Amino acid sequence: MEPRFDLNANALGAKIGKRFAHTSVAIMQSGLPRSLMELVELRASQLNGCGFCVDAHAKELAAAGEPAVRINLVAAWRESTVFTEAEQAALALAEEGTRIADAHHGVSDATWALVRKHYDDDQTAALVYLVAMINAANRLLVITRTKGGSYQAGTFDAAVD
Repeated sequence: MEPRFDLNANALGAKIGKRFAHTSVAIMQSGLPRSLMELVELRASQLNGCGFCVDAHAKELAAAGEPAVRINLVAAWRESTVFTEAEQAALALAEEGTRIADAHHGVSDATWALVRKHYDDDQTAALVYLVAMINAANRLLVITRTKGGSYQAGTFDAAVD
């Protein structure tokens, strides 16, 4: 399948995309560890079937020196020993926040309690926005059939500088 539409080639799409990117920059400047944000974005992207975003976040993790075992086990993080309790809380938030339509409870009280145990108010705000923004990005790219495979690590950072 070919991409359906290039949002950035459309004047309005590019205008909205620039604002979208600025929100993402604010999240990246939140103080959350970059590796944690990439892990969360990778997991949500896997759940949403966004090939472009899975490609991008896996490559960003690898370029930052994240061990392959951690990148490869994100999809099975509950059945692995390579993530901290704080990372597990963030990954659970990513999953439950991504699967809102699939579960009557949304984000469970147990997951929320784990997030609050490990993250302060600013970090919690950043995580909530991060989950919302990656889900929005996934939807944009899945709707337009933007394929994975061509992303180069550092592209996003260069685009918003």
